[in-house]
Amino acid sequence: MLRTDLQLSMFPQAGNKPVRWRIADELVPYELAVETMEREVALIADGGDELVWLVEHPPLYTAGTSADAKDLVQPDRFPVFATGRGGEYTYHGPGQRVAYVMLDLKRRRQDVRAFVAALEDVVIRTLDSMNVRGERREDRVGVWVRRPEKPLLPDGTMSEDKIAALGIRLRRWVTFHGLSLNVEPDLDHFTGIVPCGISAYGVTSLVDLGLPVMMSDVDIRLRQSFESVFGETVSDA
Repeated sequence: MLRTDLQLSMFPQAGNKPVRWRIADELVPYELAVETMEREVALIADGGDELVWLVEHPPLYTAGTSADAKDLVQPDRFPVFATGRGGEYTYHGPGQRVAYVMLDLKRRRQDVRAFVAALEDVVIRTLDSMNVRGERREDRVGVWVRRPEKPLLPDGTMSEDKIAALGIRLRRWVTFHGLSLNVEPDLDHFTGIVPCGISAYGVTSLVDLGLPVMMSDVDIRLRQSFESVFGETVSDA
């Protein structure tokens, strides 16, 4: 369910400067991504312009601050990186759009839970523009889609698959890390972990749902949805 414009106004534009919008042309090693975020976050905390950086990574697993070692089912399958973001184990790889969102909440609203909900709204609006109904769950971070064509869950409820994961970190009230949206990743790679520590539900992607979309098209829709929640952006080399 989308939030109203009144609710979305909780994260107004930071002054008059648009958020820089950067898209990586090649796969970005995870170590380089972390180094870049660390540098950008420091600059933003000192008054620099905010940034959203869209990347794809080589295949890897990341462990959030709540990760349980038993959820790393195949520890030798891909490199594993410990990260300071919230959450548990996630997979990143080609065909998955990762958006690193670096915003200064001191200039907007100092409310972490509301910020996470706003990121979920960005994903939900992006999916809605492609006629996919994404939903949030109060007890599970991320964005989910119902799968009525799959068998019911053991408790008799409809099957659901996760299509987008979220995990953030703050430093001096500047956010980093962000969200990942499954466009066309190899879904088998998620079997090496228990994604986000949740074993009762599956993982899906836009292509798995029958939408053979291009990453560039998803990027356009993601940018439009971001602007509807957080304000204007400007292309950044």
